[in-house]
Amino acid sequence: MSRNSDGATPRFSWLLIYLKGVCMGAADAVPGVSGGTIALITGIYERLISAVTAITPGRIKRALGVVVPGRRADAVAAMREVDIGFLLALGAGIATAIVTVMRVLHIALNEAPVPTYGFFFGLIAASAVVLYAQVSLDGPRQIAAAVAGFVIAFVASGGGAGVAGHSLPAIAFAGGIAVSAMILPGVSGSLLLLILGQYRYMTATLNAFVDSLVDVVGGAPLSVVIEPGTVVITFMLGAVVGLFSIAHVVRWALEHHRRATLAFLVSLIVGALRAPVVKSTEELVDAGLSWTTELYAAFAVAAVVGAAVVLLVDRYTGIIES
Repeated sequence: MSRNSDGATPRFSWLLIYLKGVCMGAADAVPGVSGGTIALITGIYERLISAVTAITPGRIKRALGVVVPGRRADAVAAMREVDIGFLLALGAGIATAIVTVMRVLHIALNEAPVPTYGFFFGLIAASAVVLYAQVSLDGPRQIAAAVAGFVIAFVASGGGAGVAGHSLPAIAFAGGIAVSAMILPGVSGSLLLLILGQYRYMTATLNAFVDSLVDVVGGAPLSVVIEPGTVVITFMLGAVVGLFSIAHVVRWALEHHRRATLAFLVSLIVGALRAPVVKSTEELVDAGLSWTTELYAAFAVAAVVGAAVVLLVDRYTGIIES
């Protein structure tokens, strides 16, 4: 029986890609571990980058010709050039995981916000420690980039990012930033949403959108989908724009100024350590509470668990690459 380049039989190749997408989506649903890192671990990162950067306006136009009888062969060829089967299988896996994990995290943020943000803190801190081992700060450009990344994330994590609120332009911008981070090893899209003050809002909105779709299937009026659906669609449109613009800019920066870019990206993670602490404090203030010894302990224990998860992933990466 023939096998593909991944060593899997054709019957199971798309299922394996789907499952790798599930792993990527689960990682990117929580601030800390990047879906790009998971793609690297599972051996599909280069294929993902090649597929994404192969998507051009010309190929999209050719692919849309599938509805025209005389242009179907060329449309199919264009789809194959962008590895459409791979992207669809991977995207389905990512979407499945994000919807599932976001629902769990929404409950966790409502029921136990301090330990949940503590878990995020551990994920972010351990990610920074692991990634800084690969960053060189032996030149003025690298140092300047690191300082800039830290300051931007630290200031934004203090609540200033919430000034834009949850307007549709702010949501579209957040979608573009998040999806760009998703395809980069090291930086999590959810981490940037947390910095931008959009993480909890988008978590709640995505769950409301899924619930409203279920309600419509059960007989509810279509109008219940409009409000959350508008936000989700706006976020996705921003993500599409980000995928074809910001992601390419970051890739160019990595190719031409790799050391400075990596220093900037990793320092974003360090600066973002402020975000879980600030968000925890905001949750307590909203509930009319304040920090206590028990809450500090819960935050710390959850942080240790989060850090352990990242260290296990890093160890697994080392096994895969050896």
